[in-house]
Amino acid sequence: MSTWNRIWKKTTYILSSLLLLLAIWQGIILTGIYDRALLPSPLDTWKAVEELATSGVLFEHLGVSLLRFLVGYIIAAAAGIVLGILLGRLERVWQIIDPAIQLLRPVSPIAWSPFIVLWFGIGNMPAIVIIFLAAFFPVLLTTVSGVRKVSPVYLKVAQNLELGKSSLLFKVIVPAAFPAIASGLHLAVGSAWIFLVSGEMVGAQSGLGFLIVDSRNMIRLDLVLAGIVFIGLSGLLLDQCLRLLERVLGKKWGEQA
Repeated sequence: MSTWNRIWKKTTYILSSLLLLLAIWQGIILTGIYDRALLPSPLDTWKAVEELATSGVLFEHLGVSLLRFLVGYIIAAAAGIVLGILLGRLERVWQIIDPAIQLLRPVSPIAWSPFIVLWFGIGNMPAIVIIFLAAFFPVLLTTVSGVRKVSPVYLKVAQNLELGKSSLLFKVIVPAAFPAIASGLHLAVGSAWIFLVSGEMVGAQSGLGFLIVDSRNMIRLDLVLAGIVFIGLSGLLLDQCLRLLERVLGKKWGEQA
């Protein structure tokens, strides 16, 4: 299948899914279960999107959220992959560190928000730290798992070929562990984006999370839904961009056709 056919097929699936959601949404409106003041219709929400877009408020908050997300996510991904590869190779060290990781991992990043605000103040840093915490552990754990599951045959062949440490890392370990690393990056995108919005609801004065809280305070549920729609669309776009990057790297390392 050609690249364009694959893109067209994927786009068709995405649009079909979005249309199904809109149909269900409109169907609930038509039943009359909820008053339009409590559940705005798709048309009312679209008008709210136009209002926010025309005033520039939407793109201002969206830009702030994306910037925070990218900074926190990239730092978390880099740290998680580097430490994951290192700890995956050092089995005894990982056996010591693993219990501490399993103790900290289930704690919601929002639970740390009182300390984060006290340590980092108000502004971008608290949200970035929350994103880092949300994304770091999935990437770390899947990377460690992927590295530890690298076939001993690959390592034996590399040893016989007398590959140096850098060649062993980039030509054997990372390509072999890549599917696990990619899985962790996907998990991290979802959790980091969710907790970004939650973090902006707690201590930020800008971003999509703040936009939703501010709209709720004004009792403008149409604006709330507009913000929710853009949160979902942005998350979908981020996921698709990551899938594209995964496909490119997968082709380079021979993991995908």
